[in-house]
Amino acid sequence: MSVVGFDVGNESCIVAVARQRGIDVVLNDESKRETPAVVCFGEKQRFIGTAGATSSTMNPKNSVSQIKRLVGRKFSDPEVQRDIQLVPFKVTEGPDGFPLIHANYLGEQKTFTPTQILAMVLSNLKSIAENNLNAAVMDCCIGVPVYFNDLQRRAVIDAATIAGLRPLRLFHETTATALAYGIYKTDLPENDQLNVAFVDVGHASMQVCIAGYKKGQLKILAHSYDRSLGGRDFDEVLFKHFAAKFKDEYKIDVYQNARACLRLRTGCEKLKKMLSANPEAPMSIECLMDDKDVRGFIKREEFEQISVPILERVKQPLEKALSEAGLSLENIHSVEVVGSGSRVPAIIRILTEFFGKEPRRTMNASECVARGCSLQCAILSPTFKVREFQVHESFPFPVALSWKGSAPDSQNGGTENQQSTLVFPKGNPLPSVKALTFFRSSTFTVDAVYADTADVQVPAKISTYTIGPFQSSKGERVKLKVKVRLNLHGIVSVESAAMLEEEEVEVPVSAAPEPPKESTKMDTDEAVNEASKTETDVNMEDAKSASNRSASGVDNGVPESNDKPVEMETDNKVEATKKKVKKTNVPVVELVYGGMSAEELQKAVEKEFEMALQDRVMEETKDKKNAVEAYVYDMRNKLYDKYQEFVTPSEKDELIAKLQQVEDWLYEEGEDETKGVYVAKLEELQKLGNPIEVRYKEWTERGPAIAQLAYCINSFRGAALSKDPKFDHIDIAEKQKVVSECSDAEAWLREKQQQQDGLPKYATPVLLCADIKRKTEALDRFCKPIMTRPPPPKPQTPPTATPGEQPQAAEQQKPGVNASGEPMADEGSQPAAAPEPMDTDKSESVPAA
Repeated sequence: MSVVGFDVGNESCIVAVARQRGIDVVLNDESKRETPAVVCFGEKQRFIGTAGATSSTMNPKNSVSQIKRLVGRKFSDPEVQRDIQLVPFKVTEGPDGFPLIHANYLGEQKTFTPTQILAMVLSNLKSIAENNLNAAVMDCCIGVPVYFNDLQRRAVIDAATIAGLRPLRLFHETTATALAYGIYKTDLPENDQLNVAFVDVGHASMQVCIAGYKKGQLKILAHSYDRSLGGRDFDEVLFKHFAAKFKDEYKIDVYQNARACLRLRTGCEKLKKMLSANPEAPMSIECLMDDKDVRGFIKREEFEQISVPILERVKQPLEKALSEAGLSLENIHSVEVVGSGSRVPAIIRILTEFFGKEPRRTMNASECVARGCSLQCAILSPTFKVREFQVHESFPFPVALSWKGSAPDSQNGGTENQQSTLVFPKGNPLPSVKALTFFRSSTFTVDAVYADTADVQVPAKISTYTIGPFQSSKGERVKLKVKVRLNLHGIVSVESAAMLEEEEVEVPVSAAPEPPKESTKMDTDEAVNEASKTETDVNMEDAKSASNRSASGVDNGVPESNDKPVEMETDNKVEATKKKVKKTNVPVVELVYGGMSAEELQKAVEKEFEMALQDRVMEETKDKKNAVEAYVYDMRNKLYDKYQEFVTPSEKDELIAKLQQVEDWLYEEGEDETKGVYVAKLEELQKLGNPIEVRYKEWTERGPAIAQLAYCINSFRGAALSKDPKFDHIDIAEKQKVVSECSDAEAWLREKQQQQDGLPKYATPVLLCADIKRKTEALDRFCKPIMTRPPPPKPQTPPTATPGEQPQAAEQQKPGVNASGEPMADEGSQPAAAPEPMDTDKSESVPAA
């Protein structure tokens, strides 16, 4: 089972894996710890990650990046519209109102959804993890921003499914950072809570989390965020500054050229990093546009001055997090800063002024999220044993259920209106299960909605659930228990619905009855008279009972019926009537607004498989083409060097001409061929070059092979003719066979060697290394069993009696007879097995297993 954590950032991604010694951040194919979140579509294949970032400079309009800002969001979203202005690729509105990305792939104009692009990024990260682990990767933990709404979380799950991954949990990035920070702490207090503020300024957003630590546990006290405050906003400020400056000084408008925009944004990002460590920095780009070289210069003070509108927004998430946590600045023990955008000195200065203490950089600013996700995956996985550490996560959005019901009306008797109840308030623990009680007579629908749309900035409605059909045995309004789940991923769903019906059963009782006790129901809104219930009756269990069941998912907070029988006495016999609850499952149909259907998901999986297969074929084709090119250059050099004496002039001229012909073909019509054509070309060249290589190889390996055979001959013959006593037990006839076999092998070697020495190096050899090795092995198989035969065992003499010993004792020591006169086995023979006696006098007892 794989234990992998993925941090999918807006600009770059990081993969961390759990090993026996801890958490490691793995390297990609270019031996880098960070992999760009870029997918570049070429004419024949995709380039993902580092290869995609390299290709994006030459092919910007087909290079898709910053996909995290588009996934799971409507095209009409104002933030999406602003993000589209910053990317070079084309984005349009799809039939369902969500963005569609256009790219030229395989010579055709194709469209892809943001979920598909995210799946390509995850597929690349999966291959990086598999190459490092040398095993298949499925189970993982993926970091997501805390502000991701239900649809965005579902989109990440769908993208992981398309990529062949099975996420055990979507983990909030700030919570992952808090886990990576706290799990290694050994000095956490047992009673007093230690509060730490985490500020994550990433590439495109800012997230703040306040976590409370105790020994062995972490509790998230508050979340806050700003979706559009990150490192790229500072890059954009510099971009606009220098774009206007270059337009005035060099009369060029970079907005008219996608490649120039990309190069200038890359230069501004480097400039921002330089200003983080230096008071001033230069800007220089060659041939930015219209063959013009541009130069610029800016000081840190000027940079901070033009960034004031961005810096003014930093305090708002800090104040909100502190307010929701119910803490004062004195209660914050320390402040941890992470994220690629946190290196801007002005942000650190604002944080210091706000909290009254210097922010710390205890963790790696870029890798902490991936490490935390990998730790969470290890906690959820049975493969690893992790230090006992509980994570109490909270959900950042309030979620309610809404339905249509009827209310009394003096004129019409009843009108339908929309009613709702808050199911999961803001800060609700994850995961969580709550139960609602409805009274209905036919199929009905409920909607899962956001109670406060200001935080999510999306349509209020999440999904709709159709509950039914069902039918009461009595033909009247029935009681339905509906369970609503907020799972580990932060996704809301109606888990199940059950119809509850009471049946009366008569039970004979022999003893005198006790007076019945009054039952108490925990459904707070339930009317006393069930016959007077209206369509609006809905009973939700109190939050405390439901939250206590959130971990186990068991609804045990409300008694379904009064189990105490109602008894009556008749003819001096006691009878009782007991109510029994019959539970019947009711079907629930889910409709997610904007989510992928099962058919669409399956089609996306198949399409991803086809594109991955195309990429693999193209990579193999490149490898074969490179093999042909390498063979041409390598063989040509060797023909003038170490192969020169092993080839005839005619063979050399023919092969050189063929090599030149293939080289010309490679750079002309052979530039773009299939894998089979390159394989055929390589075989054609090897047909001429292999004999030359064989001659050279035979000549270089023949000497050691002959030396090995000669050593074998001399060793066995010397042992057979030796006067050493250790060989005296071997028959002379056997020794003679060894000497004869060695002489035959020596004669064969001498004859073949004389023939070979008479041939030139470019001739086909008659003494092959393979024949020499076979002769050596045959000689060893024949001689070794004879010369290594062990000597026969020596006969053992019977023991002699000691002088002065009693005759009876001497009689007992006679070989072959024991003290009873029974025959004894000889020392060299195998005695019959006898059962071992049980040792009953042992004082030590064996510990129980």
